[in-house]
Amino acid sequence: MSEPGTRANQADGERNQGSRTRNRILTGGGILIVAFTLRTAVTSVPPLTGAIAHDLFLPTWLVGVLGMLPTALFGIAGLVTPLLMRRWSVEALAVMAMGAAAVGEIVRAVAPETGLFLAGSAVALAGMGAGNVVLPPMVKKYFPRRIGLMTSLYVTLISLGTTIPPLLAVPVADAEGWRLSVGWWAVVNVVALIPWLTVWPRRVDEGAAHAARVAASAHPRTVVRPWRSPAAWALSLLFGITSLNTYTLFAWLPEIASGAGLSTGDAGLQLAIFSGIGLPLSLIVPLLAGRMRNPYPIVAFGLVCFVGGYLGLWLIPGTATWLWSLLAGMGPATFPLSLVLINLRTRSHRASGAVSGFAQGVGYLLACAGPLFAGILHDATGGWTATFAFLGVTLVVLAIAGWVICRPRYIDDHPGVVEAVQFQGGGAPPVI
Repeated sequence: MSEPGTRANQADGERNQGSRTRNRILTGGGILIVAFTLRTAVTSVPPLTGAIAHDLFLPTWLVGVLGMLPTALFGIAGLVTPLLMRRWSVEALAVMAMGAAAVGEIVRAVAPETGLFLAGSAVALAGMGAGNVVLPPMVKKYFPRRIGLMTSLYVTLISLGTTIPPLLAVPVADAEGWRLSVGWWAVVNVVALIPWLTVWPRRVDEGAAHAARVAASAHPRTVVRPWRSPAAWALSLLFGITSLNTYTLFAWLPEIASGAGLSTGDAGLQLAIFSGIGLPLSLIVPLLAGRMRNPYPIVAFGLVCFVGGYLGLWLIPGTATWLWSLLAGMGPATFPLSLVLINLRTRSHRASGAVSGFAQGVGYLLACAGPLFAGILHDATGGWTATFAFLGVTLVVLAIAGWVICRPRYIDDHPGVVEAVQFQGGGAPPVI
């Protein structure tokens, strides 16, 4: 017969195991739902600009501003969010990010004038930019042994969240108006924050909080400064140059195809081919990278595909255009690679969060230049040769940055990246 104490210990163990399983399901689902929401504010609007312009002042130049807002705000959020991580947990930041995204989407859906529409768009995009940053440290914190798998799944959900909103935008707008078509995505953001409310670190009583403050003031905490590591800069360039090339083709591939004699429908099909191939890549690349000590072959694969696609689009764009679009679409294999490297090249989720913010902040701000420079060069020369030359130079940078970051070493091992700093102030100690 079992002793009462033994039965009680077994019951406690079963309850703890059940709690861990429940938290794993909640956090895994929470990561994936957050990932799905991170592009809804970006891709739900472009198909509706005509309808929006009917009600609001939306000239062509302002449509261009809307096109630049996502990368600009993703970059700003990337640089700011790690500062917030010094004070708040990733769970709290996930809730704040999804809350901001929901509020922003509602505000722009009911906006009576253009200024409020732009303000709502900025709030929504800033929230999603913060969501971009917190996903890697969430994976590192809750699934340290499943980094490749979870990154593969959440990058795939990002791709789905990019593809589905423009497909639904016009049918919903035709049935219920553009405001509902733009605003109903706020519901998804609210759903995305619910799992993180359930696993939010529990509040402690005042005595425990005071003890924590005393302990924090007596012992230094660590601060991660990734900009002191060449590998972190290389990761930022890998992410940024990939995004620069991707957004440039998003903006100009249809015009390149139209200029080569393709119909408007066929030109749009080239963009669908270019973006569609990213879905299987987002599934495969993180899993492969997680099994490789040095994943530079993935960078080489992306470079070869970019070069092949660009040569075809430059020299014979009207012949086998689908092939050049497909090759160019496989070039951004380095995008999911850069995301999984955030965790593969850091030791802790605290370092992962800092590196995630730095790499995405610098990377997205760099990506803003791509479509702009491509358009300027085309207008100045009357052709696409200078644009493809510019993109070719960026691929050289991509090759070098990939070589540096793919080498098997940790960013937080570099001298000066992780430092002990004495905690100051009477508030609760920072948590991540």
